[in-house]
Amino acid sequence: MDVNDIWEKFISLLHDEPGMIQAEWKKSAGIPFLYLKTIKTDRNEVEHMIKKCAVRAMRGKRLNAETVFVRSAHEQWVYRHRFYVPLEKMFCCGNLCSDCIRFR
Repeated sequence: MDVNDIWEKFISLLHDEPGMIQAEWKKSAGIPFLYLKTIKTDRNEVEHMIKKCAVRAMRGKRLNAETVFVRSAHEQWVYRHRFYVPLEKMFCCGNLCSDCIRFR
């Protein structure tokens, strides 16, 4: 699984959303930023659209997404957005850890 494939699918899903003019992502200092140009003016609508497309892009994968609002001007929205693997144990190592997967 390559995260770049997830990003490509995510951006293509955003392009297909109604009201979306332009969507792209860029890395700056190793942090991925999402640049959106849309006719929507409500921040909740834009964030709902991002969340919906992220869930569809991650379907079938063990990933999480985090989106943080940065700024907006006119029709441009900027978010810090990342896909990441959850930090939890996924197997038993046999050391009788307190957070062992067997205790779930």
